[in-house]
Amino acid sequence: MQAYFIELISLMAIFSFAIVSPGADLAMVMRQAVVHGRRQAIITSFGIGASLMLHVTYTILGLGLIVSQSVYLFNLVKWLGVAYLIYIGVKALRAGRTEIAISAETEFGAVRRQTAFKAFMLGFAANALNPKAVFFFLSIFSTVVSAHTPMAIKFGYGMVMATCLILWFVGVSAFMTTPRMRSAFSRASKWIDRTSGVVFIALGIKLATEKAA
Repeated sequence: MQAYFIELISLMAIFSFAIVSPGADLAMVMRQAVVHGRRQAIITSFGIGASLMLHVTYTILGLGLIVSQSVYLFNLVKWLGVAYLIYIGVKALRAGRTEIAISAETEFGAVRRQTAFKAFMLGFAANALNPKAVFFFLSIFSTVVSAHTPMAIKFGYGMVMATCLILWFVGVSAFMTTPRMRSAFSRASKWIDRTSGVVFIALGIKLATEKAA
């Protein structure tokens, strides 16, 4: 049980850098809050969280199949993961300050009403169709989670990650839509990116040394 706890803490330490780094999901939730209100932004946050579980599901099932069928397939996935982690690490290190611009274009000041379903699907589809998420989850699960960890435990990891992601974006919806908070986050974004860059490169190096069990 202690080994599973260590795996979970390691996953969350890595994942925390990913979710707080400025990106498309963050900008989308902020815009939802500004244009359609906090309620719709929170619903969109749940859509993003549900999409995360989709990524976790195919990652767990796919990695299990790959490892059980072929060491060559495992190595192919591993080196793709290594390349991607190092790529996003270098990209993060080179990133400058991120300005979070939220456009709220409306015609004559009128905002079209957005249904709860549309708000949910906006978050779900935007994240589910993001090809970067495929490599990210394959990479971090290959690096941190043992192939021998029971599938139920792995899904438990996914539920914790999805819950934390939703809570983060709910917090964004509630507190980070004011100009002052956006400005403060933008000032910190450079150091968030640099720290996450170091973490992702270190993960890539670690993954490069992993062997199929």
